[in-house]
Amino acid sequence: MDGMVLLGMIVVAVAMIAYSLFPKKDEEFTEAVKRRSAGLSMNDDPLLLQKKAKQHATRNRVLAMAAPILSKPVMPKSEEDQSTLRAKLASAGFRKESVPVMFLASKTAVAFVGGVIAALLAIHSEKETLNLAGQTIFGLGIGFMVPNLWLSVTIGRRSEAIRNGLPDSLDLMVVAVESGLGLDAAIQRVSDEMIAVHPALAEELQIATIETQMGVPRSEALTKMAKRTAVTEMRALVAVITQAEKLGTSIASALRTQAESLRTKRRQRAEERAQKTAVKLLLPLILFIFPTIFVVLAGPAAIQLINTFSGDKPGGP
Repeated sequence: MDGMVLLGMIVVAVAMIAYSLFPKKDEEFTEAVKRRSAGLSMNDDPLLLQKKAKQHATRNRVLAMAAPILSKPVMPKSEEDQSTLRAKLASAGFRKESVPVMFLASKTAVAFVGGVIAALLAIHSEKETLNLAGQTIFGLGIGFMVPNLWLSVTIGRRSEAIRNGLPDSLDLMVVAVESGLGLDAAIQRVSDEMIAVHPALAEELQIATIETQMGVPRSEALTKMAKRTAVTEMRALVAVITQAEKLGTSIASALRTQAESLRTKRRQRAEERAQKTAVKLLLPLILFIFPTIFVVLAGPAAIQLINTFSGDKPGGP
């Protein structure tokens, strides 16, 4: 009896395997192969995806054609200014070759939009010609400065993220170096481990690792990383590593000392922000909280005084 059950199970298993390997109909099989080749699932609509891809390609083509024309009026003339702009964009995390042109084109486009909006508001307000021209120029200037403001905010946020991720990354790097890894392998391991927690710092470490693997000296690759990030703590870390290599001292000890120093600075920055909170709360308290409390506390007394001096009694005719 057991042998018959076992034989039946074998037959069923062989039949299921044969059915799974049996090809579908020609049209269904061809459609399935096309979807697999395109990386699509059975629920994706190929026509909709193709339409989105065409729209994306068209938009990129229009931007690629318009960007050089829009960026030409504000393109820096000197090579030094262009290098400074590329360095700022790299500090913000944008390293593609076309990014400077796109950024300058956005300044022209946003300035034009700001001027048009300001002019429309002035026309709607029925202002004089002189005021219309002044308001339009003001809108142009505001629109021209908006991309610079956005770039500064982006650089600040990225620098702060890198600064906050340095202590944890250095702790992991110390563990990797003390476990027997070389400094290059430790940097690569830290970049792989920190990509989900501190992506900006991990990206910079990966770039430094790739440059080292391409033959760039380690000190030069780390110095470039410090310049790209524009973070003071990163520059100090690179200086410590370079000095430890030159003097032949323990890199693990230098990294541990630097990690403790950075952790102390991070705690001090947090305490400083906590101390500033009381000062920042003064303006909302004065503008919104105190007037409300004054109305609630002094309002009934003020109404009673007004009724008393006017000769009206509460509840009287």
